[in-house]
Amino acid sequence: MAARPTIAVVIPAWDEAVSIGAVLDEVPAGVIDQVLVVVASPTDPTADVARAHGATVLVQHAAGYGAACWTGAQAAIELGAQVIAFLDGDYADPPAELPRLLAPLCDGRADLVLGCRDLRQHPEALPIHARAGNRLVLLLLRLLLGAPFTDLPSFKAIRVDALRRLDMHEMTYGWTVEMLVKSWRARLRVAEIHVTYRPRRGGHSKVAGSLSGSLRAATKLVGCAVGYVGWRPDARPALGGSAWS
Repeated sequence: MAARPTIAVVIPAWDEAVSIGAVLDEVPAGVIDQVLVVVASPTDPTADVARAHGATVLVQHAAGYGAACWTGAQAAIELGAQVIAFLDGDYADPPAELPRLLAPLCDGRADLVLGCRDLRQHPEALPIHARAGNRLVLLLLRLLLGAPFTDLPSFKAIRVDALRRLDMHEMTYGWTVEMLVKSWRARLRVAEIHVTYRPRRGGHSKVAGSLSGSLRAATKLVGCAVGYVGWRPDARPALGGSAWS
């Protein structure tokens, strides 16, 4: 039996002192080798709470959601991670689902796994305007690429060798769309699992918390979908399998 890969989880968390402790307490023991919480500022009280719950705290190198993810990913790679999971620090993404999310990567069935948001238990967790923007971008990806993605989730996990191949550039909310478009163009094996999406604990979402925020994010995501549709991977061989599993 092959050895389990070294796994890191990266958690962007801006002004999430109320929720980050509960998030970290739900990370399953023995599943994750490195827990990295990324904050926007060293003065963010989220940092102290995260350290008290055993996480390594990083300050992102530039503004933006993608910059937070990339700061964490770079640190994880330097620490030897072979698989990196991403989830938000607001409590909406359930860390207890990490074993299910990681299983297709650990047993070699996928290169990227998306933890798609199941809203049946908590339909109020994602406002209507945020759902509409999400559906617009997914429809665009289907029309431009024929890609049958069903969500643009913050909760996801990817093999490091696959992440390197994607040559990520988006440092704002376009990070996830860039990852999905490039994964499809590179013919990576992408798997989707559905996980219960929960209401956030305290504070307001920087995107879904307002109509204006959702509109700005949707505009950015549409721009990324169009901008990366012509991207081509380099000449290295594909990672194997079909582009969808």
